[in-house]
Amino acid sequence: MKDVYLLSGFLGSGKTTLLANIIAHFKEEGLKPAVIMNELGELNFDSQAVEEGVPLKEMLNGCICCTGSEKTEAQIQSLLAEQEFDVLIIETTGAAHPVEALDAVYSPLFADQLNIKGIITVADSKRWLMRHEMTPQTRSLFLEQIRHAHLLLANKSDLLSEEELAKVTFELQAINPHATLLQTVNAKVPLKMIKAMQATVRPEKIEKADLGGHLHLSSRLIDFTGQEFTQEAVEDWVRTLPETVYRMKGYIPIEGNRKPMLFQYAYGLIQWMPEFVKMDPKLVIIGDGMNQIDIIGQK
Repeated sequence: MKDVYLLSGFLGSGKTTLLANIIAHFKEEGLKPAVIMNELGELNFDSQAVEEGVPLKEMLNGCICCTGSEKTEAQIQSLLAEQEFDVLIIETTGAAHPVEALDAVYSPLFADQLNIKGIITVADSKRWLMRHEMTPQTRSLFLEQIRHAHLLLANKSDLLSEEELAKVTFELQAINPHATLLQTVNAKVPLKMIKAMQATVRPEKIEKADLGGHLHLSSRLIDFTGQEFTQEAVEDWVRTLPETVYRMKGYIPIEGNRKPMLFQYAYGLIQWMPEFVKMDPKLVIIGDGMNQIDIIGQK
């Protein structure tokens, strides 16, 4: 199973510097990283940050989280089929919403091969203090990238006074109390903090849920092998789920159908589509606290 890290943050925040640092860390550990870089322009100048010999896929002219979602899936499938690597690092464009970026990466086609470790958001400390100068849309995205991070870097901290740095730290922690927050210069992070991240629900974590275990933004893979449901039963179950379930996609066995049906859920809307190829009956769920929700057909 391959560990996967998503790097989030605006252009100029230090995201690509972080990518280069992480690549160097993993290579020192004897691990082989692979990289997917996503940019909205036609040329990706940041690709020079990736060393020779590191498998690299570039996505240009499309955001990983919207029109590029299918391309992201294809790139990951290609890497899994063609390359030998131990860990996958995905640098998202600054326009990517964290939930949608996670959704684009975690496909039921290969979810059992990936271990999503989480989202590292690089926040430019000085830009944070000047966020009132941003457009409302840009400021909102900035806040979302911070709110959904699993590891949050208050980068370029050397450019702030002690008072300013304390203010940034307090405000970022108030927005996302779940994330580990580091004050960084040149996006330098100890590898042990990166490897300690965990945003994929594992069976042992599910068992501990009653003891208060809670994962912030996380993903969970459900296998429905040997089960069948009616569409009505599935939709009734969906209505019982909390609003913190943001996305679901996968293939669900439906009574009377020879092949599992494609099921998608987003923003409260359900979509069913017939599938003409027999797909594995697996469903990916993305949201907050996914280790604590009840799954249809499972106790």
